[in-house]
Amino acid sequence: MTTAAPVSEAPAAGRTVVPQIALLVGGLVLLAAVAVLSMGVGARPVPPAEVVRALFDHHGTDDHVIVRDVRGPRALLAVAVGAALAVAGALIQTLARNPLAEPGILGVTAGAGFAITVGSALGLAVGQAGELGFAVLGSVLTALLVAAVGRRSPLRLVLTGVALTAVLSGVALGLRLMLPDVFDAYRFWSVGSLAAREQAPLALPVAAIVASLAGALLLSRALNALALGENVAQTLGAGVGRVRAVALVLITVLCGAATAVAGPILFVGLIVPHLVRKPAAGSVPWLVLYAMVLGPVLLLVADIGSRVLLPTGEVPVGIVTAFLGGPMLIWAVRRYGAGSL
Repeated sequence: MTTAAPVSEAPAAGRTVVPQIALLVGGLVLLAAVAVLSMGVGARPVPPAEVVRALFDHHGTDDHVIVRDVRGPRALLAVAVGAALAVAGALIQTLARNPLAEPGILGVTAGAGFAITVGSALGLAVGQAGELGFAVLGSVLTALLVAAVGRRSPLRLVLTGVALTAVLSGVALGLRLMLPDVFDAYRFWSVGSLAAREQAPLALPVAAIVASLAGALLLSRALNALALGENVAQTLGAGVGRVRAVALVLITVLCGAATAVAGPILFVGLIVPHLVRKPAAGSVPWLVLYAMVLGPVLLLVADIGSRVLLPTGEVPVGIVTAFLGGPMLIWAVRRYGAGSL
């Protein structure tokens, strides 16, 4: 297995940032519009104007209660999870210098699933709070093990993550097949979904995501140098080992917290960095900023689709992102060419 060509290049000297700022502002406006639309879609439709009034001029009507207490927290969760997965994807692709890398490659998702399986078998992972705690614990421990074994090179890191993912997934599957009660407890978490997740204790995971997003922005300038190769980064004065360690911590927290609260959601961390790489023009800071905006947009759109696709109920948002992600990746390859990926 070989790593692909670097996924980022140094930005050209003197390039104006005005178009990039305008694009970022446009993305934020689009995010706000999609969020308002998301809070109005459901079994009881709420007009956009009423959604805005519910947020800023609450009167306690049925529509306002639905928006403030149910759909608002769900939209906020979608924004946090979408931003976390997209930025984690941008970081891991830059760190591994592999455009096919995605957050789950570090074994974070498999570690969370394995921990929930073991916790359910022991009778400890009870309810959403119990699942959340075990998922975070499994994500962190798995990422630490992968980082300890594969810290010397991006290729070794990827191979370690893939190997550990296979082992943990196999053991967890065996436990679920032998213990039907564990399978019943696990299957509700195993498909990524935002439905009813807003009722779980989310203050700590969301705070961890916000802090890690800020850390990713602060680290992105150093990653700009690392994306050119370790020798170049060392020449430019970047501490390669320190930057890689901090990036791994951020990826673990972002992906682990998102997976813990919403379950495994595929394609967001893989496709969003590809879609924003062209406007980012080789700048890792802009790549992180754009991913931070487009990730929530993609997940909110998928969440809207999950509510309207079936008249009898909701489709898990993880399934919708898989259907959206495949065609979007094909479009990106055809639009920009495989070389830009």
